[in-house]
Amino acid sequence: MSKPANGEQRNRADSESQLKKKQPKRATKSDAVVALLSRSRGATIDEMMKATAWQSHSVRGFLAGTVKKKQRRAVTSEITDKGRVYRIIAETK
Repeated sequence: MSKPANGEQRNRADSESQLKKKQPKRATKSDAVVALLSRSRGATIDEMMKATAWQSHSVRGFLAGTVKKKQRRAVTSEITDKGRVYRIIAETK
């Protein structure tokens, strides 16, 4: 069994990296929650649970840990006739 020439290895690596670049970013559950929160009407815990199939404590943990602390986004909430509604009010960095 012979080893491929260095040029062949580079060509294979280049084609693999080009394939990775062409693939669009996959939508994540995090992206779905941020999109819901970014709406002008915001989102309830139930709406975020339905969009992600997470339990309520997971949604709350995501809001506190990822959205507020890691992404440094300001999240506000208010009580409405639909229940507590959360929304991202502005990006703070």
